[in-house]
Amino acid sequence: MLYRTGYIVGKYISLELLIEKTKETYYEALKDSSAQWHEDNNDYLPFIRYYLGVLLKGYKEFQDRVEYLNYRKLSKPNRVKAVFDKKLGKIRKADIAALCPDISMTTIERTLAELVTTGYIEKIGAGRSTAYIKR
Repeated sequence: MLYRTGYIVGKYISLELLIEKTKETYYEALKDSSAQWHEDNNDYLPFIRYYLGVLLKGYKEFQDRVEYLNYRKLSKPNRVKAVFDKKLGKIRKADIAALCPDISMTTIERTLAELVTTGYIEKIGAGRSTAYIKR
C-alpha cells in the first residue's frame, strides 16, 4: 500500500526488520492505540507516531545507502574522511565500520591516526570510549 502511494522506501529497506528491531515499542504503540477500542473511544495517534518513526528510519537508512554508492568511487581513506564531512558530533570506529563495511578495521585505524596527525579530526577519550570529532 505504501509503495502504491509513492513511499518507495519499503522496496529497498525492510520495514519489517525495522519493526522487528523495535518490537517492544511496536507492541506498546498497539496497546496504547487499542485502549478503549470496544467503547469506540481509542486513539490511533500512538501507533501512527510509531509507524511514521519507522518510515523515517527507513528513509534515513535508504539515504545512507545511496550516499555510500556515491562515495564508493573514493579511495578507502577518503571514504573514512568523508564520514566526518557527512556526520555531526562524535564518531566512533564502530560507526565508521558500520557505514563502510568493506573497509578493514586496520585501514580505519590507520586513516584515523593520519587525520588526527594532520589536525583534521580530534581524538576524544581513550580505550573503549574513544571517539573522534571534526575540527
